[in-house]
Amino acid sequence: MDIILFGPPGAGKGTQAAAACEAASVVHVSTGDIFRHHLKNGTRLGEKVRSYMDEGKLVPDELVVEVVASRLEKDDARGGVLFDGFPRTVNQARLLQQWLLDHGRNIDLVLNLVVPDEVVESRLSGRRSCLTCGASYHVDYKPPGPDDACTQCVAVVVQRSDDQPETVRKRIATYHSQTAPVLDWARGVVKVSDINANQAIKTVRSEVLAALQ
Repeated sequence: MDIILFGPPGAGKGTQAAAACEAASVVHVSTGDIFRHHLKNGTRLGEKVRSYMDEGKLVPDELVVEVVASRLEKDDARGGVLFDGFPRTVNQARLLQQWLLDHGRNIDLVLNLVVPDEVVESRLSGRRSCLTCGASYHVDYKPPGPDDACTQCVAVVVQRSDDQPETVRKRIATYHSQTAPVLDWARGVVKVSDINANQAIKTVRSEVLAALQ
């Protein structure tokens, strides 16, 4: 089974991806990890990617899918994978589906975690992090100690730059502009399950697992 998981930042994709992978017995595929592997190890594909990056150019969709396909050919991925936030363009989606079809597979399901923009903004802009020990907090759900002190190591917790409200709004807008066309394409060719992710984690998990049936 090959699955695509979409959801805005702060939708809980990591938690639900783990549940879906376990239930469907598939491998979680992070395109970022794949690219980092090829770049770090200087592979043929990595050098091709780097040549575009060094010139400040976007990596062509054909090369992006070729890099992802290099992971799909590994033994542990032959039984199915879960793509997290990929593909990012309609062309990537078409190329990915064609690669899968050529190898006797298909995009079997798209899981779309839906969260209102204002909820995403609240979730992300309320996050605080300890740069010393890595502990995470939220001003509403899990506040730090007095004077914004980490309860683990007493260092002062901070708001990451990408969690500041203006940055969060830009991240949300970017997500919608990238994902909406891919979802529109997917609804015409594969099964898409819209999951209300503005619920308790256990409830969202139950709906994700039901969609896998």
